[in-house]
Amino acid sequence: MSEHSPAEAKPEVFNPADTGIWFAVFAGAGAVGLLVSVIGAFVSTKQFAFSWLVASMYFFTLVVGGLFWVLVHHATDAEWSVLVRRVLENLAALIPVSLILFIPALLCAGRLWSWWDIPVGQESILDHKRWYLSHGFFLLRFCIYFVGLSSIALALRRNSVSQDADGNPLRTLRMRKLGIAGIPIFALSLTFAAFDWLMGLDYKWGSTMWGVYIFAGAAGSSMSLLVLLTTWLKSKGYLKGVTQEHYHIMGKLMLAFCIFWAYIGFSQYMLIWYANIPEETEYFIRRNVESWHALSTLLVVGRFFLPLPLLLQQAVKKKVSAICMVAGWMLLMQFLDLYIIIMPMLHTTGVSLSIYDFFAPLGIGGTLGCIFMWMLPKTNLFPSRDPRLPESLRLSN
Repeated sequence: MSEHSPAEAKPEVFNPADTGIWFAVFAGAGAVGLLVSVIGAFVSTKQFAFSWLVASMYFFTLVVGGLFWVLVHHATDAEWSVLVRRVLENLAALIPVSLILFIPALLCAGRLWSWWDIPVGQESILDHKRWYLSHGFFLLRFCIYFVGLSSIALALRRNSVSQDADGNPLRTLRMRKLGIAGIPIFALSLTFAAFDWLMGLDYKWGSTMWGVYIFAGAAGSSMSLLVLLTTWLKSKGYLKGVTQEHYHIMGKLMLAFCIFWAYIGFSQYMLIWYANIPEETEYFIRRNVESWHALSTLLVVGRFFLPLPLLLQQAVKKKVSAICMVAGWMLLMQFLDLYIIIMPMLHTTGVSLSIYDFFAPLGIGGTLGCIFMWMLPKTNLFPSRDPRLPESLRLSN
């Protein structure tokens, strides 16, 4: 931890009036999206279930990715991220809401997870996995993920906000311990959630690299979201201490996880292709037939080959408009990634868009957006009495 005393930076509190039309946009989108989705739950239950799973997983990866960066900040005693940490803390604080919004998917479990309604003794492969794939244990794990991730996220934010009031440097040490302890909780929760909710869509298929693959997408896309949120706040006159140097680091982290995502994805593909085991190759065969092949190709090109040369350039990472365009594109690719993971289990012969594919993200995204906007004025926009604030304000890299 830095030996310097906190800088005399004036705390910044968000004025609710500065949300402009965004609060109304999120509220309207959320209300319409939820209404149409509720109708869809009765009219076309299976389609609704898959559309809702895509949307809920997408936003879950964004907010849980925010928690990852908060944990890394404290565990590594990072200085650069102090000015943007409160934005990440607010994102992570949405984890319990995102998991509550996941409950409709659980209510449609029989329509989503193929193993859910198969009787014991009917499938030998499934019977060997019954100790794990059972209704009670599945729901218990959901509760464990909910409590574990939410507790860590809220505890870190609570200590950070309290430090704004009392300036107690011991809170920094306490948050460091929480950050270190929270990393294995985060890793295990996200890995097994990915196994349960995504890999479990096809109980015959398995990959030991799956949790890392989902983590790579979550970390990269949440950093992209941080870039956009920071830019929006700066456009309103806040976060004045954030400079090109901060954008440069955020861009470098986007680049790192762009490469890491591609590395894990290719490694997983190569090992499954080389082994050529039917139960494993089925995953990639299903996603490379008919129109799914075009989307899979777009994902590879759009999430790696297109952003890679852009993010390699320092000028792009330091130019706000350029890095924001790349960040927005990466968020779109994260959604496409999850769409390709989930939807071929419903539409096996090719892409078949439904109105619920659009309204489910509107409902969940609008709800989370409203809550995020509501949270902004409740605290300072950055940890104003963090001992590492001077180094963040003087950042040079």
